[in-house]
Amino acid sequence: MSPSGDDSTVAGDGCLCEDGGDGRKKCQQCERKSKKSGLTSSSSSYALLSFDSFPVEDYDKRWRIFTASVKGFAIGAGIKGGLSLFAILARLRRRRSLSSAKKVHMASGGEDLILAVKETLRYGLFLGTFAGTFVTARWRALLAGAIAGPSMLLTGFNTQHTSLAVYILMRAAVLASRCGIKSKRFGRICKPLTWAHGDLFLMCLSSTQILCAYILKQDSLPQSYKSFLNKHGGKDPIILQGIRDIACGMPFTNLDQIQKYYKSTGVDVVLDPQMKVPCSIIHENQSCSWHAISFFIQAYKRAIPVYLPVYLIPALIVHRQGLANRPFTILAKGLFGTARSSLFLSTYCTSAWVWTCFLFRLFKRCNVTMLALGTFPTGLGLAIEKKSRRIEISLYCLARAIESFFTTMSEIGYMPHLKNLKRVDVLIFSLSTSIIMHCYAIERDVFRSKYLNVLDWVFGVPLPPYDTTPRKNKNQTMEME
Repeated sequence: MSPSGDDSTVAGDGCLCEDGGDGRKKCQQCERKSKKSGLTSSSSSYALLSFDSFPVEDYDKRWRIFTASVKGFAIGAGIKGGLSLFAILARLRRRRSLSSAKKVHMASGGEDLILAVKETLRYGLFLGTFAGTFVTARWRALLAGAIAGPSMLLTGFNTQHTSLAVYILMRAAVLASRCGIKSKRFGRICKPLTWAHGDLFLMCLSSTQILCAYILKQDSLPQSYKSFLNKHGGKDPIILQGIRDIACGMPFTNLDQIQKYYKSTGVDVVLDPQMKVPCSIIHENQSCSWHAISFFIQAYKRAIPVYLPVYLIPALIVHRQGLANRPFTILAKGLFGTARSSLFLSTYCTSAWVWTCFLFRLFKRCNVTMLALGTFPTGLGLAIEKKSRRIEISLYCLARAIESFFTTMSEIGYMPHLKNLKRVDVLIFSLSTSIIMHCYAIERDVFRSKYLNVLDWVFGVPLPPYDTTPRKNKNQTMEME
């Protein structure tokens, strides 16, 4: 019935619809308009994120749970499978360059493939179960997100994912801070978080912990991240051991090995056991400035293979339809992004050695304090990246830095109770996802559009009143005809 009590409703555009008695407009034009307006409101309303909001049929619930689980599985398996594929190709390439004696200690290609398939399935089940559990829950999003958190155990009961959990916690903290900025009660407290260059400060802060751990205590870093730093840090572990000895005030233990290492590269260097600064260990007979130039060139070559798939593969997938019309524009954009990000990574790694060498020479000493001071401004290299990527990179590094910091504190005895916590990663992940899903349901505007679109695609925002799934629409259309 119309609000005026009349039996007809004016829909606009010269259309006059008759009410069919069930509260629904039978005009096909008005049907499309009603559906379009309902779907638009569903993308910004908390009520539409709960099954309790409308009389959604059981079929719709089951279909939404099924699709969310399948999409979650596809995302988890796709991401982990892609990373595993690149790792296998990298190991095969490295295996070809090794001698027969070293190949014996490496896993075979078949073993790598089996492990990659297992990991792919585990991560697919993890995200699929998480999405399905959240969609199934009738409770508030805060509680539903927490209940879905333990799905992380599907990746392996004995496999810790502290790095992932801490990173998700950082993402949850960002969303919570954005909500705080909007709040009248907490707006003043959270105002410093609106600083335009806060991402650079976080990167500098993270660099201090990460790069000091890279030299002084690599065991506090995740294995994959440690391998990444060893590759792009550009220094052999033997050299790092020499820097570690002098920074910690210990007698040198491997000067002979360092000299042999440089001799194997065609450089004869004589190291003084009484040296105060490790510049001769870091760059043998080169000057600090020439070492910076030569290191930057090598670092840039190492960085390009890292970012080339990061930009080109998504471009080929997302813009595959536009490649036929404007291939040069899309590929040029990907190549520019690759060159820019490679410049950031190579500058970041080079500046770490430049700043530390500068302070060593300036103060005529090398200790942990000098390392911390020298690695802090390294994070300024992030300014090379475009603004939209800075916060992502800084949060990723901050998560690694936090994990490394607490691991180090626990091992040296300042936080002994941390060793007694089992599967703290699951606890952190559950807390983080509860915050994220709560924000997703209530404060959707704190998400960036690309993340919000992915979440809506995975979880499937429920349809507004009287709308059904596409399959049921088709059946009703057949009945009307």
